[in-house]
Amino acid sequence: MEARAVIAYSSLSPAFPTSSRRRLHLPTSSRNLSSLFRSTNFRSYQASSRRLRVYGSTVTLDPETKRQQSNSEEADYFACPICYEPLIRKGPPGFNLPAIYRSGFKCQKCDKTFTSKDVFLDLTVTSGMKEYNEIKPVRTELFRSPLVSFLYERGWRQNFNRSGFPGPEEEFNMAQQYFEPITGGLLVDVSCGSGLFSRKFAKSGSYSAVIALDFSENMLRQCYEFSKQDESLSNTNFALVRADVSRLPFASCSVDAVHAGAALHCWPSPSNAVAEISRILRSGGVFVGTTFLSTRLNSPFSNGVLRPLRQFVSQSNSSYNYFTEKEIEDLCKSCGLINYSCKIQQAFIMFSAQKP
Repeated sequence: MEARAVIAYSSLSPAFPTSSRRRLHLPTSSRNLSSLFRSTNFRSYQASSRRLRVYGSTVTLDPETKRQQSNSEEADYFACPICYEPLIRKGPPGFNLPAIYRSGFKCQKCDKTFTSKDVFLDLTVTSGMKEYNEIKPVRTELFRSPLVSFLYERGWRQNFNRSGFPGPEEEFNMAQQYFEPITGGLLVDVSCGSGLFSRKFAKSGSYSAVIALDFSENMLRQCYEFSKQDESLSNTNFALVRADVSRLPFASCSVDAVHAGAALHCWPSPSNAVAEISRILRSGGVFVGTTFLSTRLNSPFSNGVLRPLRQFVSQSNSSYNYFTEKEIEDLCKSCGLINYSCKIQQAFIMFSAQKP
C-alpha cells in the first residue's frame, strides 16, 4: 500500500506569503516512511530566497502541479489591488526588469488582467479601463507631468537642501541604518518618483528584491531610463510598478520594508496611505519616511487658534499636507505602528516606525 509524505517549502525570507508556499508529494511505501524521516541523507535547494528541504530520494511532482508550473507561476510578491488575492503570473521566470516586462499577471478571483505594456507593471485599480477616467488632486497630477518628471533629478530635488534635507547620499545612509533589522528582505519604495532611492537600494545588495512604486507613469519612465544606464540593475531583483499608495498591490504581512522619500506631504490621504503600509508590513517590518515639517512659511495655519482653518485652506488651494512632528508620530501609532523615532534638521524629518 502506498503512503504519501508531504514536504513544504520553508521560506528564508518573510517577504514570501504563506499562501504562496507549495507542497510536494513524495510517493513511498508505508514500510519505508519512518526511515525516510530518520535518514541522514539531507539535501537543500535554494532559489529565489527559498529553501526546499528534501529527505530521501528523488522528488516527484503531481501531474497537476507540473501542468500549473508549465503554464503559470504564482507571483510571490504581487496581489490584486481590488481583493488582495495573489496574482498568477505567466511569462519568463525571474524578478528583473526584462522578465517582469514580458510577463502578464491575472487575478483569478476578479478575472482582471494586469500587463507591462509600458516599461512598468500597472497594478492600479483602473488598469485596463477604457472608458472610466479619474482625476487626482493637483499636487498628484503635477508629478505625472513629463516636464516635472524629467526635472526631478535635474534640479528639482536639489532644491530640497534649502529646507534642511541633507542630500540623497546622506538620506540613503540614514535610511539604511533604520533598515538594518530587515536586511535580506523585500523592500518597497513607495512614491519613488524617478527612482532616486530605489536604484540605490537595489544596488546596495541589502535586499532580496526592491520594488520601485509610484502613481506617475512618467516618473516610472524616468526611473527606467536611469536604470538602463546602469547595467548592474538589469539582472538585479528590481521591478517598476505603478500603484496607488492608498491601495497597495501586496498581500497583508508580506513586505519587510517600506520607504517613502519626500512623499507624505504629497499624498491625498496620508492616513489611508500609512494604514496601507501598516497592512502590508510583516511583523517586525520597518517603515521609513521623509517629508517637510510644518512651518510658518509653508503652513501658516498649523499653529495656535488658526489651526482648525488649515483643512479648509488646503482643500481650496490644493496645497501640500505639512505636519508637525507630533502629528506624524500620532499618525504612525494610530495605524498600529510602534517604536517610532525621528531625526530632524530644520524643516526636514526622517521618521521610522515598526510593525509589532
